[in-house]
Amino acid sequence: MAKPSLDQDAIRALAEARHGDPFSILGAHAAERGQRVRVFMPGARAVHLLSRESDQTLGELSRTDESGLFEGILSPAQPYRLRIIWPGDGEGIEQITEDPYTYPLLLGEVDLYLFNEGRHWQLGQQFGAQPVLIDEVPGARFAVWAPNAVAVSVVGDFNSWDARRHPLRLRRASGVWELFVPRVAAGAAYKYHVVGAQGPLPWKADPLAHATEAPPATASRVAPVSTFEWRDQDWLAERANHHGPDAPLSIYEVHAGSWLRRDGSDDAEQTLDWAALADKLIPYVQAMGFTHVELMPIMEYPFGGSWGYQPLSLYAPSARYGSPDDFRRFVDSAHAAGIGVILDWVPAHFPTDGHGLARFDGTALYEHANPFEGWHQDWNTLIYNMGRREVRGFLIASALEWLERFHVDGLRVDAVASMLYRDYSRKQGEWIPNVHGGRENYEAIEFLKTLNTVVSERHPDVLMIAEESTAWPNVTRPANENGLGFSHKWNMGWMHDTLDYIRTDPIYRSYSHDRLTFGLVYAFSERFVLPISHDEVVHGKGSLLDKMPGDAAQKLANLRAYFAFMWTHPGKKLLFMGCEIAQPREWNHDASLDWAQLDDPGHRGVQSLVRDLNHLYRELPALHSFDCDGLGFEWIIGDDRANSVFAFLRRGRVGDAPVLVVANFTPVTRHAYRVGVPQLGHWRECLNSDGQIYGGSNQGNGGGVVADAIGAHGQPASLNLTLPPLAVLILQPSFEIPV
Repeated sequence: MAKPSLDQDAIRALAEARHGDPFSILGAHAAERGQRVRVFMPGARAVHLLSRESDQTLGELSRTDESGLFEGILSPAQPYRLRIIWPGDGEGIEQITEDPYTYPLLLGEVDLYLFNEGRHWQLGQQFGAQPVLIDEVPGARFAVWAPNAVAVSVVGDFNSWDARRHPLRLRRASGVWELFVPRVAAGAAYKYHVVGAQGPLPWKADPLAHATEAPPATASRVAPVSTFEWRDQDWLAERANHHGPDAPLSIYEVHAGSWLRRDGSDDAEQTLDWAALADKLIPYVQAMGFTHVELMPIMEYPFGGSWGYQPLSLYAPSARYGSPDDFRRFVDSAHAAGIGVILDWVPAHFPTDGHGLARFDGTALYEHANPFEGWHQDWNTLIYNMGRREVRGFLIASALEWLERFHVDGLRVDAVASMLYRDYSRKQGEWIPNVHGGRENYEAIEFLKTLNTVVSERHPDVLMIAEESTAWPNVTRPANENGLGFSHKWNMGWMHDTLDYIRTDPIYRSYSHDRLTFGLVYAFSERFVLPISHDEVVHGKGSLLDKMPGDAAQKLANLRAYFAFMWTHPGKKLLFMGCEIAQPREWNHDASLDWAQLDDPGHRGVQSLVRDLNHLYRELPALHSFDCDGLGFEWIIGDDRANSVFAFLRRGRVGDAPVLVVANFTPVTRHAYRVGVPQLGHWRECLNSDGQIYGGSNQGNGGGVVADAIGAHGQPASLNLTLPPLAVLILQPSFEIPV
């Protein structure tokens, strides 16, 4: 065995996969008679040098150490390939490849500068595993941020998961490690072997992976360059018209894995993929009249029970449902059907799984080191350190990845309240004040403002919706006007108040009357979405139907009335899957929805009502034009607590007919109930939630009523109405003469 040209410390560091500067010793280096070539190939039988031009054998490298170090002199110096002979039957297994340690620096200085500044908006196209062609050689370029690591290697099925084979080069000023590995093909599984100051860490998945193995496997995959051809140009050209504050916005919230299982099975193996969801979910959403589908987080996540709210790959669609291009095809299909796609996106926290972001380089890199800042007690997760520019940039670039490379139409940002307050869900003494001694999280506030500013500058027509549960001011005001810059905010107060009201037995509702009127005090202080989300039908809360009081028929009637009140109340709409069919059991993420319930006329009637409410909401401008403006709302009756009756007008722009909404939240039919209206003539009964087609008792006003010249409730005319029990009427002036 020839004598090595390296000292034993260097060889030992290579053998233990902890050499932090492999390019200084591996590859080709100038020598007296040409180049000294060193390769480290543990387990190889032999290594030969081949001419890059002709594949002619130039010589064989000598094994200089049992650990796998091979070296020799190449004279004259010239481009070469490696022919590696691995153990196998007969003469062994031959591998021909280029030497990764002969390639120059990969990432440009501008890329690294922008990354460290937290302003690299195309981060996903530079970091992670990028299939590239260098000098006509295909392979994958790996780049990962680990500034405090001693050494980083990429391991994968292309190198037998051997951490000694492909150590990365550190770009010291930026803390980024990089390496081009020739001949690595799309689909290859890989992770990073990171050595921290205290030793090797669990192998890490790539924070910027574009594809992953399907859980429970945890490796990243080299995603192919997308060849998908988008056909949604018409949708994108018109998207601004679908997303304005005066446009109807009715969102169907979906957990992709449990909306429907093949053959109605509760077997997780029967989960629909993106192709099947495109075939079944999109036509359903379209037929039901929803304008958008909102998917609970589909960024790859290890634990199915988190429903996606503990993601670890913020750039990769979950492999549970198919490939990245499969998801693109789903979005494209939705746009072809006139349906927008919103994704839940989680920048507040991440799980502690060893293969994830936790102590990624042996230090608190993505998270805060102090548990009073970095540990979320409610979810047992780690909180992103928004004080780091690189972390902020990583998150913002993730948001742009979905908006730009997947054409999604908006993001619903999860758990915003937990980001805004340093004392969120913490007791006194368990949180760290800001620099002024207060509870506001200045770093998170700055992150949210920057996020929304960047998104609005690049894509002013997309939706940015905050799940924000407190009274934080100006959530939907632009960042340059002292706001957070979101387009919409979930109205959690409205949700809690109205659910508290509707679950109350009607005999006691007079004492809770203000629950339904209070929301109008602040209804126009933000651009609100009225959310009946998955959070209301899990964790022992029961189904939405189960919250309703009374016998089976009254439960359905209460639910129909609640939906009709919601759809006519100012604010955009969001409804969780299954609620529209009055699913009787609490949502279970491991099972399909109870679609068999539609065999029952009562449940089918609720579904029909939601469908008709959606269509009415879209067709009548008065129901959506001023969803976010007090000009579109006027109380007619807000104080009849004795009868639990409410009446209000919704108005559109000049020339749009107003809409009268009358709600009776008692199981008593009220005859000859007079309600003031702004004009004489015939008022058409556009919808009656007690209609027989919805499973109701079919009491009402025969399709319409003529207004009397009798003033009431401050209006010049009035209607003498029959108010069905536990029902809502929607009426509008008719320009047709009733027969």
